[in-house]
Amino acid sequence: MATAVAPARPGQVLADLLPASRVRDAALVLGGAGLVGIAAQIAVPVPGSPVPVTGQTFAALLVGTALGAGRGLAALVVYALAGLAGVPWFAEGGSGTSVSFGYILGMVLASAVVGALARRGADRSMVRMAGAMLLGEAIIYAIGVPYLALAADMSVSAAIAAGLTPFLIGDALKAALAMGVLPTAWKLLDKD
Repeated sequence: MATAVAPARPGQVLADLLPASRVRDAALVLGGAGLVGIAAQIAVPVPGSPVPVTGQTFAALLVGTALGAGRGLAALVVYALAGLAGVPWFAEGGSGTSVSFGYILGMVLASAVVGALARRGADRSMVRMAGAMLLGEAIIYAIGVPYLALAADMSVSAAIAAGLTPFLIGDALKAALAMGVLPTAWKLLDKD
């Protein structure tokens, strides 16, 4: 006999619709970390940049939004700590620290912020979802680009050119995808 999904209430994120338990929360956190690790392997090198385009940022923001601030933050902390401990699931099978580790630190914070916004309903409309995703991306860059400058001994303008500018179009596409996915999921669930 299948367990029914609970009806949506204000202040919930998608993960809250599943029956509550500590096992559920642990599975969501570990699954979220795993999703980010898998998405990080979708990597395309960017000429002139030590940072590749990956699915990692999209997955991190999606995890934060779907799980909420607490579980999203926990998932990204697990992801970061496991990668630091040697699990090869950072971009291109990397682990440990690198010049792009600041982006991972940014993803940890961004997942909590977009999760908090989702709890306030940002994931239920296309416009608000776009705003949440763009804010999450801005947080990732606000930490990642200065870290890149320091770690790679680059000027700030060189770090912006190598670690921000080449990624803006892709990030706009990721935000557009999220704009459609999460609000659509809520609409489908509300029909039941």
